[in-house]
Amino acid sequence: MGVRQATVRRPRATAPSDLMGREVVIEPGGCTGWHYHRVPLVAVVMAGTLTRILSDGAVEVHVAGDTFVEPAGTGHIHLGRNFGDDPVVLLVTCDLAPGAPFALPAAVPFGAKPCGCPGHGA
Repeated sequence: MGVRQATVRRPRATAPSDLMGREVVIEPGGCTGWHYHRVPLVAVVMAGTLTRILSDGAVEVHVAGDTFVEPAGTGHIHLGRNFGDDPVVLLVTCDLAPGAPFALPAAVPFGAKPCGCPGHGA
């Protein structure tokens, strides 16, 4: 899939859910596959150029220094692509319960094209 992630939590977190940060790296040519999130995410592009393809076919391009919000839920299926020559590095913050999955894979939305990337096939 070409994506690696590292999760960091505050060391004294005691609540059932807590604000967390995650670094997401998408290597050149990499893709996240179609997915959605259970909670809203706030992302900062630290390096590279991220191309997000939304379920309605809209395309959003984010460069280093940009921020964006990914809404939660199955109505907001999307994928992230790195068409550039350098890794895309994102710093993502959300309020996710410990042990909860960061992203959930989704079928290709109606009318959208499969990403065609090796490793996840959709």
